[in-house]
Amino acid sequence: MSGYNPYDNVLAVIDNAAKLLGYTQQEYEQIKFPEREMKVSVPVRMDDGSVKVFEGFRIQHSTLRGPAKGGIRFHPDVDVNEVKALAAWMTFKCAVIGIPYGGAKGGIAVDPYKLSKTELKNLTRRYTFMIAPVIGPETDIPAPDVGSNAEVMGWIMDSYSMLMGYSAPGVVTGKPIGLGGSLGRGDATGRGVTITTQNLLGKLGMKLEGASVAVQGMGNVGSVSARLISEAGGKIVAVSDVSGGIYDPEGLNFKEILAHVSARKLLDSYETKAKRIGNQELLCLPVDVLIPAALENQINIDNVDKIRAKVIVEGANGPTTVEAGEALNKRGVHVAPDILANAGGVAVSYFEWVQNLQSFYWSEEEVNSKLQVLMDNAFKSVWETAEERKVSLRTAAYVIAVKKVVEALSLRGGIWP
Repeated sequence: MSGYNPYDNVLAVIDNAAKLLGYTQQEYEQIKFPEREMKVSVPVRMDDGSVKVFEGFRIQHSTLRGPAKGGIRFHPDVDVNEVKALAAWMTFKCAVIGIPYGGAKGGIAVDPYKLSKTELKNLTRRYTFMIAPVIGPETDIPAPDVGSNAEVMGWIMDSYSMLMGYSAPGVVTGKPIGLGGSLGRGDATGRGVTITTQNLLGKLGMKLEGASVAVQGMGNVGSVSARLISEAGGKIVAVSDVSGGIYDPEGLNFKEILAHVSARKLLDSYETKAKRIGNQELLCLPVDVLIPAALENQINIDNVDKIRAKVIVEGANGPTTVEAGEALNKRGVHVAPDILANAGGVAVSYFEWVQNLQSFYWSEEEVNSKLQVLMDNAFKSVWETAEERKVSLRTAAYVIAVKKVVEALSLRGGIWP
């Protein structure tokens, strides 16, 4: 899949949804292009006294429905096309679940695990300084993503606040609780994946209890999804991270695995009698539910014929290419798309932002209850649209999202000035 451009994926699904909606090219042409793309250099003084310059981005795809919203990714493979695609997916994700945000994304091409804590903090603060002109509580609100976390959000919040001269907790979400973070935010994306899995299985006459589940990726999304699914009675039979995976058709002891990965240890150092497998092998296991929760382009035209899962719930952003998605749909494999399935994170980010603006905070039970309602309603809309139009769940989700974004453009009076 060399030369693969994830933004081509975005354009293909936009065109397809717009065609189904009967839009002319001029009605939706604007949303095929990001509103703003910022590329920045991020110089950092390393612990040995040397200076290293990293490449960073902040891209705002759309602000038609509200302030831009999207995470910041620290990963060696970050590039402009990946960030563009992630920003657009955020626009449609927010539209699908009905929260008043547009989409954005940021990233730095760096391996954060090769930096000391001081170097990572310096990188984060300098990056915040460079993108400060385009972010803010009313304009663009970053959040954690691959390679970043609540601590990093705290550094961004502090750096931005120092620049502004006043405390601005609403500039980021996914912060530590002590800085205005929301209860329930840490589990939110994984909880949304779990809710979507339950909803989809329910529609198919299947139960989560006893269902075999494979999870690719043991970051926040994958590990929380696996934990919550396990607690709900699902049988976790395979998990993996960058070091590889483990598989036991009888079920894994996920509590032990979670304790291991929570200590920032890779699975290749986990002692087990379970079978050692690779990430590609995990994707092809004969399971009831497959949750790709790693990076983009994992299920593609090269391996789609080997996929044996009955149901796929996308925990990662863009884990399935357009061609692979079409092939799975033809085979009758139900795929809960990323812009629906992993929207729990941005949903609770929205709740956090609202709490910051009001300076009034909710209990974790209240947050989880509101998330359940939001995810259930979004799934219902997507499922009904798919049934009505006789299309895949992915196409249905984009039909809903593109319609909302184009309607916002029209209601605002079109292009100005």
